[in-house]
Amino acid sequence: MLRIRQAIIVEGKYDKIKLGSLVQAVIIPTHGFRVFADEELLGLIRYYAKTTGILILTDSDRAGFRIRSYLKGAVSEGEVRHIYIPDVFGKERRKEKPSAEGKLGVEGMDPQVLLEAFRRAGVLTEEVPAGEPITKADLYMTGLSGRQSSAENRRALQRELGLPSLMSAAALLEVLNSMMNREEFLQRMESRKAEA
Repeated sequence: MLRIRQAIIVEGKYDKIKLGSLVQAVIIPTHGFRVFADEELLGLIRYYAKTTGILILTDSDRAGFRIRSYLKGAVSEGEVRHIYIPDVFGKERRKEKPSAEGKLGVEGMDPQVLLEAFRRAGVLTEEVPAGEPITKADLYMTGLSGRQSSAENRRALQRELGLPSLMSAAALLEVLNSMMNREEFLQRMESRKAEA
Protein backbone atom coordinates (compact mmCIF):
# COMPACT_ATOMS: atom_id res chain seq x y z
CA MET A 1 0.00 0.00 0.00
CA LEU A 2 1.31 3.44 -0.93
CA ARG A 3 1.35 6.33 1.53
CA ILE A 4 0.38 9.74 0.21
CA ARG A 5 1.00 12.89 2.25
CA GLN A 6 -1.71 15.05 0.67
CA ALA A 7 -5.42 14.68 1.35
CA ILE A 8 -7.28 13.26 -1.63
CA ILE A 9 -10.62 14.84 -2.55
CA VAL A 10 -13.06 12.50 -4.33
CA GLU A 11 -16.73 12.70 -5.26
CA GLY A 12 -18.33 9.91 -3.25
CA LYS A 13 -18.03 7.14 -0.70
CA TYR A 14 -17.45 4.41 -3.30
CA ASP A 15 -14.52 6.41 -4.69
CA LYS A 16 -13.16 6.65 -1.14
CA ILE A 17 -13.54 2.89 -0.64
CA LYS A 18 -11.75 2.16 -3.93
CA LEU A 19 -8.83 4.46 -3.16
CA GLY A 20 -8.66 3.28 0.45
CA SER A 21 -7.75 -0.17 -0.85
CA LEU A 22 -4.82 1.25 -2.84
CA VAL A 23 -3.32 4.08 -0.82
CA GLN A 24 -2.90 5.17 2.76
CA ALA A 25 -4.03 8.78 2.88
CA VAL A 26 -6.77 11.03 4.14
CA ILE A 27 -9.56 10.68 1.60
CA ILE A 28 -12.40 13.20 1.74
CA PRO A 29 -15.57 12.68 -0.30
CA THR A 30 -17.44 15.81 -1.46
CA HIS A 31 -20.72 13.85 -1.62
CA GLY A 32 -21.23 15.19 -5.10
CA PHE A 33 -22.48 18.75 -5.29
CA ARG A 34 -23.14 18.85 -1.52
CA VAL A 35 -19.70 20.47 -1.14
CA PHE A 36 -21.13 23.62 -2.75
CA ALA A 37 -23.27 24.29 0.35
CA ASP A 38 -21.31 22.53 3.12
CA GLU A 39 -19.11 25.19 4.73
CA GLU A 40 -17.66 22.77 7.28
CA LEU A 41 -16.57 20.31 4.59
CA LEU A 42 -15.12 23.16 2.55
CA GLY A 43 -13.31 24.39 5.67
CA LEU A 44 -11.73 20.97 6.13
CA ILE A 45 -10.63 20.89 2.49
CA ARG A 46 -9.12 24.38 2.83
CA TYR A 47 -7.33 23.29 6.00
CA TYR A 48 -5.69 20.39 4.20
CA ALA A 49 -4.79 22.56 1.21
CA LYS A 50 -2.83 24.85 3.56
CA THR A 51 -1.19 22.13 5.66
CA THR A 52 -0.50 19.00 3.59
CA GLY A 53 -1.88 20.00 0.21
CA ILE A 54 -4.83 18.39 -1.58
CA LEU A 55 -5.15 16.20 -4.62
CA ILE A 56 -8.43 16.53 -6.48
CA LEU A 57 -9.45 13.27 -8.13
CA THR A 58 -12.93 13.46 -9.64
CA ASP A 59 -14.61 11.50 -12.40
CA SER A 60 -13.87 12.59 -15.96
CA ASP A 61 -17.49 13.54 -16.68
CA ARG A 62 -19.16 16.98 -16.62
CA ALA A 63 -20.16 16.66 -12.95
CA GLY A 64 -16.59 15.76 -11.95
CA PHE A 65 -15.18 18.76 -13.79
CA ARG A 66 -17.81 21.04 -12.26
CA ILE A 67 -16.78 19.94 -8.74
CA ARG A 68 -13.09 20.26 -9.67
CA SER A 69 -13.64 23.77 -11.03
CA TYR A 70 -15.61 24.83 -7.95
CA LEU A 71 -12.87 23.61 -5.60
CA LYS A 72 -10.19 25.34 -7.65
CA GLY A 73 -11.97 28.66 -7.06
CA ALA A 74 -13.04 27.96 -3.47
CA VAL A 75 -9.58 26.99 -2.21
CA SER A 76 -7.44 30.10 -2.58
CA GLU A 77 -4.51 29.21 -0.32
CA GLY A 78 -2.23 26.21 -0.17
CA GLU A 79 -1.31 23.42 -2.53
CA VAL A 80 -3.97 22.14 -4.92
CA ARG A 81 -3.01 19.50 -7.45
CA HIS A 82 -5.20 17.70 -9.93
CA ILE A 83 -5.16 14.00 -10.71
CA TYR A 84 -6.97 13.07 -13.91
CA ILE A 85 -8.29 9.67 -14.91
CA PRO A 86 -8.71 8.79 -18.58
CA ASP A 87 -12.05 8.48 -20.30
CA VAL A 88 -12.91 4.81 -20.05
CA PHE A 89 -16.36 3.85 -21.24
CA GLY A 90 -18.34 1.23 -19.39
CA LYS A 91 -20.54 0.63 -16.35
CA GLU A 92 -19.64 0.31 -12.68
CA ARG A 93 -20.41 -3.12 -11.27
CA ARG A 94 -22.82 -1.87 -8.59
CA LYS A 95 -24.90 0.16 -11.06
CA GLU A 96 -27.67 -1.16 -13.28
CA LYS A 97 -26.76 1.04 -16.24
CA PRO A 98 -23.89 3.29 -17.33
CA SER A 99 -23.70 6.94 -16.29
CA ALA A 100 -25.30 9.58 -18.50
CA GLU A 101 -22.01 10.09 -20.37
CA GLY A 102 -21.19 6.36 -20.33
CA LYS A 103 -17.81 6.86 -18.61
CA LEU A 104 -16.42 4.93 -15.67
CA GLY A 105 -15.75 7.00 -12.59
CA VAL A 106 -12.98 6.64 -10.02
CA GLU A 107 -14.75 3.68 -8.38
CA GLY A 108 -14.85 1.76 -11.69
CA MET A 109 -11.24 2.33 -12.69
CA ASP A 110 -8.72 -0.48 -12.75
CA PRO A 111 -6.33 -0.06 -9.79
CA GLN A 112 -3.30 0.17 -12.09
CA VAL A 113 -4.96 2.98 -14.08
CA LEU A 114 -5.52 4.91 -10.85
CA LEU A 115 -1.95 4.39 -9.67
CA GLU A 116 -0.66 5.49 -13.06
CA ALA A 117 -2.76 8.69 -12.79
CA PHE A 118 -0.99 9.44 -9.48
CA ARG A 119 2.40 8.69 -11.03
CA ARG A 120 1.71 11.00 -13.99
CA ALA A 121 0.96 13.79 -11.52
CA GLY A 122 4.28 13.11 -9.74
CA VAL A 123 2.61 12.20 -6.46
CA LEU A 124 4.02 8.77 -5.67
CA THR A 125 7.62 9.96 -5.53
CA GLU A 126 7.15 12.01 -2.35
CA GLU A 127 8.29 10.85 1.07
CA VAL A 128 5.94 10.69 4.05
CA PRO A 129 7.41 10.95 7.56
CA ALA A 130 7.30 7.59 9.30
CA GLY A 131 6.09 6.78 12.78
CA GLU A 132 3.46 4.78 14.57
CA PRO A 133 -0.11 5.86 13.81
CA ILE A 134 -2.43 7.28 16.46
CA THR A 135 -5.09 4.73 17.48
CA LYS A 136 -8.58 4.83 18.96
CA ALA A 137 -7.02 3.60 22.20
CA ASP A 138 -4.78 6.70 22.20
CA LEU A 139 -7.85 8.92 21.88
CA TYR A 140 -9.43 7.13 24.84
CA MET A 141 -6.25 7.25 26.91
CA THR A 142 -5.92 11.02 26.36
CA GLY A 143 -9.58 11.75 27.14
CA LEU A 144 -10.66 12.51 23.58
CA SER A 145 -13.15 9.65 23.36
CA GLY A 146 -15.25 7.41 25.59
CA ARG A 147 -15.51 9.80 28.53
CA GLN A 148 -18.04 12.34 29.73
CA SER A 149 -15.86 15.34 28.82
CA SER A 150 -14.49 13.85 25.57
CA ALA A 151 -16.54 15.99 23.17
CA GLU A 152 -15.44 19.15 25.00
CA ASN A 153 -11.80 17.99 24.98
CA ARG A 154 -11.97 17.23 21.25
CA ARG A 155 -13.46 20.65 20.47
CA ALA A 156 -10.67 22.36 22.44
CA LEU A 157 -7.99 20.42 20.55
CA GLN A 158 -9.75 21.06 17.23
CA ARG A 159 -9.77 24.82 17.97
CA GLU A 160 -6.02 24.70 18.75
CA LEU A 161 -5.35 22.90 15.47
CA GLY A 162 -7.69 25.13 13.42
CA LEU A 163 -10.06 22.25 12.58
CA PRO A 164 -13.85 22.33 12.18
CA SER A 165 -15.74 21.89 15.45
CA LEU A 166 -18.29 19.27 14.42
CA MET A 167 -15.87 16.44 13.65
CA SER A 168 -16.54 13.01 15.13
CA ALA A 169 -13.83 11.18 17.07
CA ALA A 170 -13.27 8.93 14.02
CA ALA A 171 -12.85 11.92 11.70
CA LEU A 172 -10.49 13.58 14.17
CA LEU A 173 -8.41 10.40 14.36
CA GLU A 174 -8.02 10.37 10.57
CA VAL A 175 -7.02 14.05 10.53
CA LEU A 176 -4.57 13.68 13.43
CA ASN A 177 -2.83 10.80 11.66
CA SER A 178 -2.27 13.03 8.64
CA MET A 179 -0.76 15.75 10.82
CA MET A 180 1.51 13.88 13.20
CA ASN A 181 2.63 10.47 14.36
CA ARG A 182 1.73 8.82 17.67
CA GLU A 183 4.81 10.09 19.53
CA GLU A 184 4.17 13.70 18.48
CA PHE A 185 0.50 13.37 19.42
CA LEU A 186 1.26 11.99 22.89
CA GLN A 187 3.83 14.75 23.48
CA ARG A 188 1.30 17.39 22.46
CA MET A 189 -1.37 15.91 24.75
CA GLU A 190 1.11 15.74 27.65
CA SER A 191 1.98 19.43 27.11
CA ARG A 192 -1.71 20.36 27.09
CA LYS A 193 -2.19 18.44 30.33
CA ALA A 194 0.75 20.24 31.98
CA GLU A 195 -0.64 23.65 30.92
CA ALA A 196 -4.11 22.91 32.35
